[in-house]
Amino acid sequence: MAGNADHAVDYAAGMLMAPTSLADWLIVAPSLITIIGGASLVMLRYQAKWHGYLACFYLAALVLVDALLLSRVMVEGPITMTMGRWLPPFGITLVVDALGGLMALIAAIVALAVCVYSLADISVTSTRFGFYPALLWMMTGITGSFLTGDIFNLYVWFEVMLISSFGLLIVDGERIQLDGAMKYAVLNLMATTLFLVTTGYLYGAVGSLNMADIALRLREMPEGAAPMGTIATLYLLAFSMKAAAFPVNFWLPASYHTPKIVVSAIFAGLLTKVGVYALIRTLVLVMPEGRDMLSDLIAWIAALTMIVGAIGALAQNDVRRTFGFLVVGGIGSSMVGVAVGTQDAITGAILYAVNSILVMTALYLAFGILMRKNGGKVNLADLGGGYRASSWLSILFLALVFAASGLPPFSGFWPKMVLVESSLKEGYGWLAFSVLISGFITTIAMGRVWAHAFWRGGPIGTQDGRDAAPLYTLSEIVRRRVFVPVMALVAMIVYIGVYPSPVFSVSQYGAATLLKPDQYFDAVFGPVRAQEKERAEAQAVEGHRLNEASENGAVQNSEGAH
Repeated sequence: MAGNADHAVDYAAGMLMAPTSLADWLIVAPSLITIIGGASLVMLRYQAKWHGYLACFYLAALVLVDALLLSRVMVEGPITMTMGRWLPPFGITLVVDALGGLMALIAAIVALAVCVYSLADISVTSTRFGFYPALLWMMTGITGSFLTGDIFNLYVWFEVMLISSFGLLIVDGERIQLDGAMKYAVLNLMATTLFLVTTGYLYGAVGSLNMADIALRLREMPEGAAPMGTIATLYLLAFSMKAAAFPVNFWLPASYHTPKIVVSAIFAGLLTKVGVYALIRTLVLVMPEGRDMLSDLIAWIAALTMIVGAIGALAQNDVRRTFGFLVVGGIGSSMVGVAVGTQDAITGAILYAVNSILVMTALYLAFGILMRKNGGKVNLADLGGGYRASSWLSILFLALVFAASGLPPFSGFWPKMVLVESSLKEGYGWLAFSVLISGFITTIAMGRVWAHAFWRGGPIGTQDGRDAAPLYTLSEIVRRRVFVPVMALVAMIVYIGVYPSPVFSVSQYGAATLLKPDQYFDAVFGPVRAQEKERAEAQAVEGHRLNEASENGAVQNSEGAH
């Protein structure tokens, strides 16, 4: 379309004019890998036998890309890319900082482990019903949530994750899966609706959806200029529902035991952690004053969530329900860091989220191996003889019991220690006691599961040890794919417990970026400031040239008059 040369539009005022570097395109790669991967599997729907292997390939690529992003963040600081060339805060900005990069990498690792396990666990029927495309698209939503810098875009990724998780939850169409899906859907749809409504209120109050821009505007607004206390409370409620925190936690134990074990594993490891991540990102980075106002309420929610989760796990006879309550208790531990709000406390919250992702995924997968041999039995009365059947599996499971309970030398010890220490420093002694007592009850609950499933000679009504058939020998363990992801996750859990420095340093950097977000703001608005500086310099040069031309014209006119 022809333009008017007399009224040229200065696109530099609202658009990024410099070309995007090739390295920055890496930020969109995680979303592209999973979206294109899921679409390619749909197109190959008549070649179901290749779906699992292709999905593992795509998830391995996702792990590689996320690792490259996190390593770059640790060297250069937060990195950004704004879509459509629109300058922030108008364009949708993707931001990778230490917190988002770490969570995306851990999520990709456990998704790959689940995918490898599923090669031996998912039937051809489930594959044809779209298990692997749904898994990849759910990872699109999860990874997008961790890497977005726009709060409305966070809601969009929540919806992508939610819709895909529905497909995974009912992949076999069994009655119990439909029942669990209904409970899962109602609360999660309520949470996302509340999230959307609250975001509308926030946009009406601040006039922006970019997280960095919202945070800067709130810091400049006079006190009482916007109902930020109400908005922060609504966000707390919405994300607490998504994370299954007390008192809106009842939907999780009622639904996570219904799908296939690989689906339960990925759900327990990742979905609730997205809610915790959103809570940390929103209340610590975007609305710190709202977090300060709600700190005591968050502390009580955290304590009750931990205690309810631990006691609920102790009261169950269905092992998968026990694991569901463990997920709930872990959410409370992460919320302790949000309540205390110091750098050490936020570091502990991030560390615990990483630990919970690894441990809960591995617990479900390890118990799934036992279920494969005992005919799918999940009640404690029907379990027994596991140690005689497979000493290797019993050792792996015991390591996960210690990690879930926060005992050394496993990954769960360090975040609990940091959370207890930071709580005591800030005068939350009762909260530190809640962390310890919930860990003690969790130890009893998980020890009970291990004793019934592995230490006891056989199920109730059998002669101990005589009816227990061996599960797998050492040679079979090497050959069977189901052991590989469990061993890999347990190895990571042990490594973090023995040598926590790498994950600890990344978590500390992530917490520091949240509490002192100057680097985050510079990364988002750096292109804007650089472009404004270039425009100012260009205008100064042009003004100087016009002044010189005007002076030269005046001199010439004067000479002509003479």
